[in-house]
Amino acid sequence: MRQKLLSEGAKELSYEIREIVKKADQLQKLGVTISWENIGDPIQKNHKLPQWIKDVIADLMKQDDTYSYCPSKGMLATREFLARQTNAMGGVQITADDICFFNGLGDAISKAYQFISRTSRVIGPSPAYSTHSSAEAAHAAHEPLTYKLDPDNKWYPDLDDLYNKIKYNPNVVGILIINPDNPTGMVYPLETLQRIVAIAKEFNLFLLADEIYINITYNGARAYSLAEIIGDVPGISMKGISKEMPWPGSRCGWMEYYNRDKDQDFNRFCQALDNAKMIEVCSTKLPQLAIPKILGDPRFKGYREATNTNIGRRSKIISDILGTVPELTFNETFGAFYNTIIFREGVLKPHQKMRIDNAEVRTLVEAWVNQDDIQQDKRFVYYLLGSKGVCVVPISSFCSELQGFRVTLLEEDEDTLVRTFTAIRDGLVEYLAS
Repeated sequence: MRQKLLSEGAKELSYEIREIVKKADQLQKLGVTISWENIGDPIQKNHKLPQWIKDVIADLMKQDDTYSYCPSKGMLATREFLARQTNAMGGVQITADDICFFNGLGDAISKAYQFISRTSRVIGPSPAYSTHSSAEAAHAAHEPLTYKLDPDNKWYPDLDDLYNKIKYNPNVVGILIINPDNPTGMVYPLETLQRIVAIAKEFNLFLLADEIYINITYNGARAYSLAEIIGDVPGISMKGISKEMPWPGSRCGWMEYYNRDKDQDFNRFCQALDNAKMIEVCSTKLPQLAIPKILGDPRFKGYREATNTNIGRRSKIISDILGTVPELTFNETFGAFYNTIIFREGVLKPHQKMRIDNAEVRTLVEAWVNQDDIQQDKRFVYYLLGSKGVCVVPISSFCSELQGFRVTLLEEDEDTLVRTFTAIRDGLVEYLAS
């Protein structure tokens, strides 16, 4: 090209949650049956939406105006509905003008980091959700900046690590919270959130909260929304319906801006996000129209509570199966629908393997693992894929120095769930003993 075409930040864009699918697809062509534990899609894992929800959406599709453009920030009635929900928490108060819709949180995340100054950084948790860490790193053309989640303390944030990294890095302008957390399934305690708010206030930072799982908690846990605890600190909450309704194919998410009036720079940043959506005209209209009708229906609360109870039961089943392997650090989950399992230090070796009877599959897996720079947890994941047909994601791909893997808690057929996680356990035992 006449001039350099690709930005330096482009090399930071990666998404192992989808990348592993390419490997699994190759094995499928060789006859391997795959159990997909790589991505958080409840529909793919046999979840059935209630008929009344389908009826709401079907009725909307019969209306002519469903097919037109909507306002750039989103449908006013829907934004007013969501503002009332947030205000009912009794914390920060917002209006419909403080809400902007995007085509899923992936779109919102990309926009958020795109308009942050190149030299400014947002520090996020590690293990990190790839969409955030990749977008933040790409905007800065540098590796992601993270604070530690501690597997030896229920995956809670290491607040000393967070504080010191902010104190000694004046480029930090914001703190990312993912609550409940992906990939760990941890729910931030109230005291932890209050301390993070205090840190943000001390250093004049804004808070960015990914709350896509905020209403997915179980086994006694309660997730506190940013709106409840933020006080007068500027912040943005990211929410959506892909996990909660669930309707992942709708690509419908939104940002809620908190305390825009408290900081002029933050207000200009929010305005830039609104302007970016205006240039695109608008976000997808159909799911916006459905939100008040579904989330506001008295049947939705009971449906969500029953669904959460089922996820909590599956969390216990997985704990009973994988929690018995002594070489693992295993934490039970209380939110979202993932679990991150860590190998204890020193148990992974470069010679370990699992039996693979199919010669073509074995040859392919051996080619994948025989790379000089391959992470040891990725090596395990490839063998698990080839030997047991279970597709999980290595934790080293979540911007972490830890070695482990992430699974989902989504399989609704419990016989299938038990078979899948028994296969993972058997694969672990065989691999670690080899």
